[in-house]
Amino acid sequence: MSDFLQLVVSGTAVGAIYALAALGFTLLWQASGTINFAQGEFVMVPAFITLLCLGWGMPLPLAFAVTCLVAMALLGVAFKNAVVDPLRRHGVIPLVIATLGLSIGLKNLVKAGYSAGPQPFPNVFPDTLFTLGPLRLSAYDLGALLLAGVMVFGVQAFLNRTVTGRAMQAVAQNTEAATVLGINVKRMVLYVFLINALLASVTALLVTPTYLAKFDMGDAIGLKAFYAAIIGGFNQTRGALLGGVLVGVLENLTGAYVSPAYKEGVALMLFLVVILFKPEGLLGKAEERKV
Repeated sequence: MSDFLQLVVSGTAVGAIYALAALGFTLLWQASGTINFAQGEFVMVPAFITLLCLGWGMPLPLAFAVTCLVAMALLGVAFKNAVVDPLRRHGVIPLVIATLGLSIGLKNLVKAGYSAGPQPFPNVFPDTLFTLGPLRLSAYDLGALLLAGVMVFGVQAFLNRTVTGRAMQAVAQNTEAATVLGINVKRMVLYVFLINALLASVTALLVTPTYLAKFDMGDAIGLKAFYAAIIGGFNQTRGALLGGVLVGVLENLTGAYVSPAYKEGVALMLFLVVILFKPEGLLGKAEERKV
């Protein structure tokens, strides 16, 4: 039983990291109708920006702060203005194609400009173990679970309990009505892109010590985050948390009790089951969307 609980706690920590990236998927879809298939690369790029800053002699906290600012400028403002705004009037398909192209471009840019090999990344948490009854938990698992949980619930609280957050939700639900009410729609949408860039930077900080900084590290992260967003409900931000945790826990249990060979297929199988029986996601609501 103690092994089972330990696997669940560790899986929840990993799942919370997936939830951070999945939350970016749902926010961008709700606010602007954007399905960003470069989301995994949006996690990879901040990892390499942090490595560059560390190489210039910055301490990790300062390097991470600079990374967040650069990510919000490049992956938030520039992405919105250069890619999303010109294409969103043409529908979802051109945006999907553009983000797929952006994904390939970012990978090749990092591969050619930095390195094709994996790069070690410092762990923000100490390499220590804590004993809690029969459980032995690493500082990484506890720290990742805490930080990812704070970010996810913090975004939820911001959306539900602040005037700006409610305005962002109003824009996501009905852009025309929000405009009539005097809400600055362009500003609210920009805020969503900035939040997504910040979430991607935190995800990079948490996941890269395990994955190592590689030009293709975003492939697995982006795919699992996409599955998690759909599993939980693409039109529900809290669904991202549920989907991410389910994927993380089931991956751990499958790897331990079935076979590590099947671990990577868990997210896909869970995705297929949910799509077949509840297409709107576990917490999602069926709705019609104007295109």
